Amino acid sequence: MPPRRSHKKSRAGCRRCKARKIKCDEVHPRCGNCTKHGVACDFEHPSIVDSLSPIETPTPRPTTSTSNCDSPSTSTLPPTPSVDASTPLPFYRNPEPLPLTTNTKGNRMMELKLLHHYTTITCETLAISSPVSEKIWRDTVPNLAFTGANFLADALLAVSALHLRSNSPQDQDLVRASHSYMASTLSEYGASLSKGINESNAEALFLTAALIAFQSTASRIFTRDDGGDLKDRSDGYSLPLSWFHSFQGVKAVVASSWQWLRYSGIVIPIIESQPALNLDLSGQNANFFAHLLAGVEEEVVGLGDDQSSQVLTRQAYQHAVAVLDWAHKIPHTGAPLVFLATVSRRFVELLESRRPRALAILASYFGLLKCLDSVWWLKGVARREIMGIVSLFDPDDEQWWPSLQWPLRIALYDGDIIPPEVWGVDWATEKALLDEASQNGGFISHIELLSQMFSAMQNMPAGSMSDALDVVTHQNALARSKMLLQNNLHSPH
Repeated sequence: MPPRRSHKKSRAGCRRCKARKIKCDEVHPRCGNCTKHGVACDFEHPSIVDSLSPIETPTPRPTTSTSNCDSPSTSTLPPTPSVDASTPLPFYRNPEPLPLTTNTKGNRMMELKLLHHYTTITCETLAISSPVSEKIWRDTVPNLAFTGANFLADALLAVSALHLRSNSPQDQDLVRASHSYMASTLSEYGASLSKGINESNAEALFLTAALIAFQSTASRIFTRDDGGDLKDRSDGYSLPLSWFHSFQGVKAVVASSWQWLRYSGIVIPIIESQPALNLDLSGQNANFFAHLLAGVEEEVVGLGDDQSSQVLTRQAYQHAVAVLDWAHKIPHTGAPLVFLATVSRRFVELLESRRPRALAILASYFGLLKCLDSVWWLKGVARREIMGIVSLFDPDDEQWWPSLQWPLRIALYDGDIIPPEVWGVDWATEKALLDEASQNGGFISHIELLSQMFSAMQNMPAGSMSDALDVVTHQNALARSKMLLQNNLHSPH
């Protein structure tokens, strides 16, 4: 065996490198490791020494899934009332402690810069085709944050920093700010949730949950820069499961605090800006994505699960495809984003297990996001994620490869406006469909149902709550579909 090469030990390294037990290059004013990760170095800021020693890296909670999330080593979002606290909700790869603690002129200028950018530009990107909610994000939300909702203020600054970073990806001050403010947001948001949602904090918690969802989506743009990778070393493409967890966290906050939010002049206009959820679960119409349900009965039976699990799996697929069909007809309204929050927990589990049908459905979902490619936090998502999902399939797979052709065609389409013959629906019908859906009840009626179900499930055993919620959600949607079908049958043509 050859002798070990001698090396010089680093004894004068920065405190952060010592805490992480890695070699420090001792470069001043900021060492190479701190520069690489975009974090503060005590060579440059001696005042942060006390906050860096000692640092213990929290151990991620175990999960029953064997699939990959956004990165192999992640922190967790705080649990929300209807999300199992044992489920890790990936968001960042090793977020650092907040370095912006000293009241320096530089930090004050950064906060002013971020707040100005948020109120003049970023707020306009959070509301898709809704001037009313855009005004709320611009004016009302910051004013609410100023009343003492520190986690909401930090969330605004974090999203603004990430927006600026999308235009200047190499700006290490913005890298540090985006990580730091979101780390602070998650800490305080989790602490507030643990104390309970009440009338005084319900609005701020809802808005913060929404901003966390935006951040979770946009942060995937920088996965590689932040030390993660869209491709795991051993298992290929990594699914963006954190998107589902964060958007479903918004749903959980809404369901558990609806008794106060239903009277909110801030939240209601934001929710009402979403198009009415008008799903067809009847199975009697030739919908665009019907092919994704071909053979579903044989698959469900073949899994060998008990009867109740089979029902949940079947309904999870049917409901997800129904949401796709609905959003496919009105994509420019932001309807595709509803998919992340409305699919069932069972569908997310099927994704975690990488079931081919669930992956094909997800690829089609990302195809829908192509219409929102001009939104900065969704830019490039369709192409990147579809190509990643396709890489998980064998091109010789005669069963599933044909189901990937539409999302592939959309992902590779070069042009700002996708023609109807490529997209599969005539854009001229979009407004008429929106008017028809609004007559059958807006998104508020969907939230009312969800809140009633959440209240009814509070006294159920923890293990059965999510399953029962999936069943009731599906049954209510199916009942509405049947009623609409009957109305269509009896209406004059």
